[in-house]
Amino acid sequence: MIYVYHDFGGTHTTSLAAAYHLNIVSNPEKVLDKKEILNIPYFNKLSKHDAGKFIFHGIDQDGHAVYTLGKRSSKLVLPSLSNFSEILTERNQLNERIIFSNTSPVVPFAMTVGGFLSRGLKLDAVGVPLLIMGTKQCCLHISKLVEQTKEIAKKTTEQQVITIDNHKFQA
Repeated sequence: MIYVYHDFGGTHTTSLAAAYHLNIVSNPEKVLDKKEILNIPYFNKLSKHDAGKFIFHGIDQDGHAVYTLGKRSSKLVLPSLSNFSEILTERNQLNERIIFSNTSPVVPFAMTVGGFLSRGLKLDAVGVPLLIMGTKQCCLHISKLVEQTKEIAKKTTEQQVITIDNHKFQA
C-alpha cells in the first residue's frame, strides 16, 4: 500500500499525520509540546515551491510507504491523481492500493493564520507560535484520523484507489 496524506500546504497537518503513522510521535493520546511539534520532520519547512511534490516520509511497520502532498488551492489535483491511479491499476501497471487521506478538515483557524504568516509572509516570530497553538488544538484529531485511515486501508475490498475526505474530523 501507499499512503498519501494531503492538504493545502503539505507541511503542517500532513507532516503531523505522517509522524503519527510512522510512530515518530510516541504517544498518540498526548497533546504535543512545542519541542515535539518543531521536531516533526518537514513540519513548517516546506514552501509553496514544494506544492505538487510527493514528499516521502518513510516506510511503516507493515512495509507501506507514507507520503505527503501539498495541493494548494487546486480542487483538480486529487481527482486527477485518483483517476490516473485507477487507469494504472486497470492497465496492470500498478499493483498496490493507494490511500489518499485529506488532513485539511482538522486544520484550526490558528494553524491557518500561523501557516500563512510563517510560510507565506516569512513572519516566523508571529506565525510559529500560532502554528504551535493550532497544532496543540488538532494533534489528537490527527492521531485519530491516521488510525481511521489505517483501518479503512486494511479492509478487504476490490477498490485499489481509496480517497478519504475525513470531514468527520472538522476543526
